[in-house]
Amino acid sequence: MAQTFDELVTMQRTSDGAHAKVQQLQVDNGRITANEWTEDQHTAWRTAWKAWVDAAGDIQAAVSEHAREQGIARNKVEEDVKKAARHTDLTG
Repeated sequence: MAQTFDELVTMQRTSDGAHAKVQQLQVDNGRITANEWTEDQHTAWRTAWKAWVDAAGDIQAAVSEHAREQGIARNKVEEDVKKAARHTDLTG
């Protein structure tokens, strides 16, 4: 059974949060190719990157399933989910 729209929004927010963590690590540590990172910094970045990739894959699959089950264009579902996830004034 497909996720509900509200569940999709939560999943998108999880993915966005994981992406923000990767970006923050890059800000904190500098570009990975420009600076020498410690092993701990590399491990933290790889862990955060894996969490982001996994969350992004989960939301993409869930959006596809939801669109298929609801008979709605996939790109429309993705657009609506991202809009709701990133604009809290629209969802409360």
